[in-house]
Amino acid sequence: MWDDAFPSFLIGLREGLEAGLIVSILVATLVRAEAKSRLPQVWTGVLAAVALAMSFGAVLTFSAASMSGTAQEAFGGTLSVVAVAFVTAMVFWMRRSARSLSGEIKEKVTGALAMGAGMLVVTSFLAVGREGLETALFLWTTARAAGESSGPMLGAGIGIVLAAGLCWGLYRRVLKINLTKFFTATGAVLIVIAAGVLGYGLRDLQEGGVLPGKSAYAVDLSQSIDPAAWYSTLVQGVFNLTPTMTWLQVIAYVGYLAIVMTLFVRGVRTAAERPARQNNPAKSAEPARPVEVAGSAEPASPAKVAGSAEPVAGAGPAKAPAPEADTAGPGAPTRRRPAWAVPVAVVAVPAVVAGAVVALSGSKPADAQTVAVSEKECGKGFSAPKPGRQTFQMHNTGDKASEVYLIDPASNAVYGEIEGLAPGTTRDLVATVAGGSYAWRCVPTGGKAVTSAAVRVSGGGEAKAVVPVSEADLATPLTSYKQYVNQGLTTLVAQTKQLSDDIAGGDLDAARTDWLTAHRTYASLGAAYGTFQDFDKKINGRTAGLPDGVNDKGFTGFHRVEYGLWHGQSAGDLAAPAARLAEDAAGLQKAFPTQDFAPGDLPLRTHEILENTLQFELTGDADQGSGTMLATADANLAGTRELLGVLRPLLASRDAGLVPRIDGDIDRVQKLLDAAHHDQSWTPVGQLGAAARARLNGATGQLLEDLAPVPDLLEIRKSA
Repeated sequence: MWDDAFPSFLIGLREGLEAGLIVSILVATLVRAEAKSRLPQVWTGVLAAVALAMSFGAVLTFSAASMSGTAQEAFGGTLSVVAVAFVTAMVFWMRRSARSLSGEIKEKVTGALAMGAGMLVVTSFLAVGREGLETALFLWTTARAAGESSGPMLGAGIGIVLAAGLCWGLYRRVLKINLTKFFTATGAVLIVIAAGVLGYGLRDLQEGGVLPGKSAYAVDLSQSIDPAAWYSTLVQGVFNLTPTMTWLQVIAYVGYLAIVMTLFVRGVRTAAERPARQNNPAKSAEPARPVEVAGSAEPASPAKVAGSAEPVAGAGPAKAPAPEADTAGPGAPTRRRPAWAVPVAVVAVPAVVAGAVVALSGSKPADAQTVAVSEKECGKGFSAPKPGRQTFQMHNTGDKASEVYLIDPASNAVYGEIEGLAPGTTRDLVATVAGGSYAWRCVPTGGKAVTSAAVRVSGGGEAKAVVPVSEADLATPLTSYKQYVNQGLTTLVAQTKQLSDDIAGGDLDAARTDWLTAHRTYASLGAAYGTFQDFDKKINGRTAGLPDGVNDKGFTGFHRVEYGLWHGQSAGDLAAPAARLAEDAAGLQKAFPTQDFAPGDLPLRTHEILENTLQFELTGDADQGSGTMLATADANLAGTRELLGVLRPLLASRDAGLVPRIDGDIDRVQKLLDAAHHDQSWTPVGQLGAAARARLNGATGQLLEDLAPVPDLLEIRKSA
């Protein structure tokens, strides 16, 4: 929670200080002008700005809640990008305006004093309203990124309270702050935070289908970094950096940081050098002064602005014009408005408008059905909902955790689900409902499935459902794939034995050819890596995490032999690593039939094999000198094709259009890889032209996007 609070704390402090300074200057100017009777007008404007900001936050929250999952991603991503634009503009504006903020506001309030009560309300409202809207937008985006609101709200609250205390100290002349230095330091930190928010927003737009490349990962450290660790949580909460980031996120993050930070630092230097170029030596030698807000305790001394020695307009003893009489005409009795009328109106109007927007958006969380589930009864309180996107509040009244599914009772197709609904808890299940039959199926832990009575929904529309998969459905594909792996391991043992013999006989040229043959065989077994356990690290381990890198004793397997073969090591140096590789391959062949191969792993591997390919092979990161990463990528693609072959019947019956799309993607990637294969050699990744490399990465990324639904379509569900 605290890591999520820091960015919001910084925004609350900066925006609160900016708005607080404006209010302090307004109040001080009125006090010095002997117009204290006009202070309620200032506070009315401030109250209206706060009401507007809170109403804006409510619209963001509840309007987004009524959207589909994809639309929420797109909406949140768009607002994240808008928030970054606002924060960036605010950072540069405050850097530029810190020296003259007080004077600008005093000029405005002097004009407002001369134009009447309404203008004073409007002046304070506009001055504070912008900061309030920016704060609401940034809080909404950071809360969405964090997945919870308590941390961001707490951080913002602390920042605003601290800003209010600082402004009070400035007003009472018990505190001085050099605003130029303050806004420079916090501005630099906010630029780094905004870069993370931009990356998060672009990821949302990718998830929402607005931008491409959601599976084209530039960074994937999920295997080596624990996302739940305290340091991961801290980095994600403060900077919105995650262990897995797409190319678009990384490019946007680095580009934004490089461009905006450079412009910011250059502007700071220019502002610091400007006084030295002034013709007036006295002014050029004067350092930036802390801001002072004139308070009522010293009405005689002029208010000063940071970095300025001149009195500010409006700071003199001028009196406010007399208030205008509220009359109906000559001789008519004076009619007074109740003092509470305007404050109530400025709060009520934004709230009413926000409520109307939320109502028109279709978000009605209060009308969500509460449906009870237990070991003996499922779906109590369920009645036929209206067509459209609906929210059901699922409450577990039993003593056991339960899986909950909204199903079509005729086909068992699943429209929505909740996994692990704990006893005594309530969670929302959101699903799109169209015309048809619906029922609830509850599967308590260790118990039998219970299905509610079906209800009929009348109306049109379309609701997408997934026909559930059981372990029995995956039994035949798993058996077929195990046979494929067993055959591959038999071939691998023979090939690694030949490689070891080549090296033992001193024929390193033959060893290089046989190394690639054996490594491609192993790469084609990618879907089984999860069952290989420690054998995979021994056979195909990399140098990541090894203290001595390529010289570490723990560096074994194919890549150890590769390094030696292509870095001039002798046959004597490589004999032991090659023999150990052959032994480990034989050990894996013997152990594999006894390894636990979960049926649910098969659908997951369709995506994971090529994710690793994009991360390691197509970047060249795994290359130890052979330059054969594209050959390995080709073997990974062959392994993916084999896996999809055993899953094809299940996929075709659940999404007929998906399989042809995937086949087309695979063919495109295969043609690009074939273009890099010349006789017995492969073009190294680093020698691919920029255009060819971009086409290969793009085609692989598109294939990954189309493979992404496979794990969800073929997920084993207890409702089956």
